[in-house]
Amino acid sequence: MPTAILTGPPVPGSSLEGDLRSLGFDVRVASRAEDVSALIAAVPGADRVAVVDPHFVGHVHALRLALTDPRFPAAAVSGALTVRPAARAALTRALAATVGTDVTGPTPPGGASDDALSAVRAAVRPGAAGTAVVPDALADALDAEGTAVHRPELGSLVASVPGDPQARNEARQAVEAVDDEAIRLRSAVKARDGFFTTFCISPYSRYLARWCARRGLTPNQVTTASLLTALIAATAAGTGTRAGYIAAGLLLLFSFVLDCTDGQLARYSLQYSTMGAWLDATFDRAKEYAYYAGLALGAARGGDDVWALALGAMVLQTCRHVVDFSFNEANHDAVSNTSPTAALSDKLDRVGWTVWVRRMIVLPIGERWAMIAVLTAVTTPRIVFYALLIGCAFAATYTTAGRVLRSLTRKARRTDRAAQALADLADSGPLAESLAHRFKAAARKLPALLPPAIALAGGAVLVAAAALSDYGSIWPVLAAVVYAATSALAVARPLKGALDWLVPPVFRAAEYGTVLALAARAEVNGALPAAFGLVAAVAYHHYDTVYRIRGGTGAPPHWLVRAIGGHEGRALAVALLAALVTDTDFTTALTALAVAVALVVLVESIRFWVSSAAPAVHDEGEPA
Repeated sequence: MPTAILTGPPVPGSSLEGDLRSLGFDVRVASRAEDVSALIAAVPGADRVAVVDPHFVGHVHALRLALTDPRFPAAAVSGALTVRPAARAALTRALAATVGTDVTGPTPPGGASDDALSAVRAAVRPGAAGTAVVPDALADALDAEGTAVHRPELGSLVASVPGDPQARNEARQAVEAVDDEAIRLRSAVKARDGFFTTFCISPYSRYLARWCARRGLTPNQVTTASLLTALIAATAAGTGTRAGYIAAGLLLLFSFVLDCTDGQLARYSLQYSTMGAWLDATFDRAKEYAYYAGLALGAARGGDDVWALALGAMVLQTCRHVVDFSFNEANHDAVSNTSPTAALSDKLDRVGWTVWVRRMIVLPIGERWAMIAVLTAVTTPRIVFYALLIGCAFAATYTTAGRVLRSLTRKARRTDRAAQALADLADSGPLAESLAHRFKAAARKLPALLPPAIALAGGAVLVAAAALSDYGSIWPVLAAVVYAATSALAVARPLKGALDWLVPPVFRAAEYGTVLALAARAEVNGALPAAFGLVAAVAYHHYDTVYRIRGGTGAPPHWLVRAIGGHEGRALAVALLAALVTDTDFTTALTALAVAVALVVLVESIRFWVSSAAPAVHDEGEPA
C-alpha cells in the first residue's frame, strides 16, 4: 500500500489527510521535518512513498496527478512529492542532503555535487510560520542529482503551500472556484484526435469512462470487452445476411466507443500499465483485421469471393502504419530538424478548419471504422473493400508525398539511434544479413538517395514476377533471389539518408504483396484465406517490433528474426512453395507456415510483454 508522510501536524480543519486516503494512501504524520527520514525508512522498499507538506492547499486532482501516476519514478507539485521504488535510493540521498541530521556533512555516495546541493539548500523556500517546504526541497535535490522529477501541467488546478492565513484563505477560494472533476473529465480525452472521435464519440465516452472508474473496472477489462465486441461483429458479418451486416456495423461502432473509453479510463483514473498499452495497441489491429476476415466470409456465403480485396486492404493499411512508424523513428532525434514544408504545415495548423480537414483526409481509425460500419450495414462487403482501398490509397499517397517533401527539404543529420531503429524495422533475415556484409564496401559508394530506390526496384521485380507469372513458374523464385540481393544492398550501410525511412515500408509492401499475388495466382479455394492468415501473423511481428522500439528496448531478439526468416527469407520460402507444390497443396503449405510463424512470434511476444523488462508504451496520438 502506498504511504503518504506529512512533514508536520496537519492544519486544523484541513481535509488533506482525507484527500490522501481517498487516493489510496496510508497517511503517517511526522512531528517535525527531521523525523521524515525515519518514517520513510519504515515504508517497505517495494511501496510508493509520498512526502506532503501539512499546509498544502489544492485540488484533489492536483494531488492525484502528482502522487498516483505510475509512469514516472518521481513526480511533484508544489508541496507534494512522490517516488516509486526505483527512485527510493535517490530520495534517501536527497533527504540526507536537505532535512537529514547530516545536512552540513559530505555528499552521500552517488549523490549530487556539493555545489549543486548547496544551491538546493539555499533555494529552500519558507512555508507557513517560516518553516521549510520539505517536499519542494526534496524535489529540487532529486533534480540536482539527476533523477528526473515529473511536474504535471495543472492548468487552472491549484497546488500551493500558503505562507500565512490570508494566503491560505485566498488559496481555498481559488480551489472552490474551479471544478476539478470537470477538468479531470476533459483531460481524460486525448489532446489530439480525429474529427469523428472528437465530436461523435468523446462527448459521451468520457462519462462512460467515469462510470467504469466508479465501479472499479480497469482499462484492460474495457480493452478486452472492445476486442470481444469486435470479434462478435466479425462473426455477425460472417453470416452473410443483411441482418448480420447491420448488427456487425452497430457492434463495430460500439467496439470503437469502448476502444476510446479504455484510454479515457486510463487517463481519468491514472491506471496506466505496460500490459494495457500493449493490449490497446495490438488489439486495435486484431479487431480491424478480424473484421475484414468476417466480411470476406460473409461475402463468400453469398457467392462473392473478396478475399483478395480483404488481404489487399490489410496490406495497404499495415504499410501505411509502417510509413508512419519509420518516418517518426527516422526523425525522432534528428539534429536541425526543420524544413519549409514543415513550416507550411505549422501555418495551416493555425487555421482552424484546415486542421480538421487534414485529419479527416488521412482516414484515421475513427473515420475509417465509421465508414466501414455504415457501408457494411447498407451495402455489400465488396463495396466496403472498394471504398476502403480507395480511401486508404488516397490517404497513403497524401501522407507519404508530404513526408517525402519534408525529407528532401529538411536539413537534418540523423543519429545512430535512428539508423538502428530503421534497421530493426527492416526485419532483415540471415540471407540479407550475410549478403549485406559482403556489399558494405560497394554500399558506401552509393549516392544518398539510392538505397530506397534499390529496395523499391527489387520489391517491384518480385511482386511483378509473382503477379504476372503462372502458378508453379520459376520466375518468382529467381525474382526472390534478386530481391534478397537488392534488399541486402539497401541496408548494407547505416540508414541515415534523407529517404532511407522508406526502406522498411517498401520491404513490407514487397513481402505482403508477393504472398497476395502468389495466392491469387494459385486460383484454388482456401489459398487467399491462408495467405490472409500468414500476412496477419507476420504483420503482428512487425507491430510488435515497433512497440518494442518505441519503448526503448530495441527490436525482438535476433534469434526470433532468424527463426522466422526475415522478410526476404519468407518471400523466398513462399515463392519456392508455389514452384514446388501443387496448387491444391499450396493452401496447406501456406496454412502451416502461418501457424508456425504465429506460434513463434506470439509466444515470444507474450513472454516479453508480461515480463518485468517490458517498457511502458503510451500512445497519445491516434494511429492512421
